[in-house]
Amino acid sequence: MSIDQSSLLESRPHLDGTQFDTLSALESEAIHIFREVAGEFERPVVLFSGGKDSTVLLHLALKAFWPAPLPFALLHVDTGHNLPEVLAFRDHVVAKYDLRLHVAKVEDYLADGRLTERPDGVRNPLQTVPLLDAIAENRFDAVFGGGRRDEERSRAKERIFSLRDGFGRWDPKKQRPELWNLYNGKHSPGEQVRVFPLSNFTELDIWRYITRENVELASIYYAHQRPVYQRDGMWMTPGVWGGQDEALETRSVRYRTVGDGSTTGAILSEAATNEEILAEVAASRLTERGATRGDDRVSEAAMEDRKREGYF
Repeated sequence: MSIDQSSLLESRPHLDGTQFDTLSALESEAIHIFREVAGEFERPVVLFSGGKDSTVLLHLALKAFWPAPLPFALLHVDTGHNLPEVLAFRDHVVAKYDLRLHVAKVEDYLADGRLTERPDGVRNPLQTVPLLDAIAENRFDAVFGGGRRDEERSRAKERIFSLRDGFGRWDPKKQRPELWNLYNGKHSPGEQVRVFPLSNFTELDIWRYITRENVELASIYYAHQRPVYQRDGMWMTPGVWGGQDEALETRSVRYRTVGDGSTTGAILSEAATNEEILAEVAASRLTERGATRGDDRVSEAAMEDRKREGYF
């Protein structure tokens, strides 16, 4: 991620297309949300995985408070099945901007018996307990996430300020109205608010914004040669989670989203630049989660079930 200091001072002039007017409005909304949370909550934290959405989220947070340092820490729930390029990028960004990073490791919970490995080896669902523990131990009262409404049905019906109970659980029937961009952050002791500044971005908006702002991303988002194998209609990559015994092919692929390596697939692609990816995303008829996240294919309510338990 590269921050252009001139872009932090004021919005760039947008005279040659409505897409830039839309991006400016989305950026302004997100920056307003960051500043609103900073004034209303005591201990906010930003979820940062090194994925494209959390990288854009961090870019906006830095922009919201520049030239002051970011007033929030970062939090990553590490499943132990992350792609190494993503972890390297996460650490690169943290060092570059001198940020504070908390890492909650699923591996630690498996080692001491607080969690048990699933029979299918997928660890995305195991993130909930370490996430809730990290929130409680650090007394975080607002947690920024990079969720977008266009990703998945349950995310489409979640508010920008999403109240969670003392156990981190989400009740869709208790969503608060957000008329005229007024956000209600009131919560009782022990409750938390999940905050989604990117809610109104689409995947195409994200890539337009990345292109406009020259946001640096992890290399896996661009086409590269990689050994992969097919499973459930997705191109998977081998790693510590397995796959070495599969029939591997070296193909040109890229990732649309980042998640647990055992359940997140790549797509066949030759798109190696932002402009090429913009064209590819514009032509797609599947969301990135629907196309490449196996854990969201378990049932139509898979994500909502996890959110009710405390997941993002």
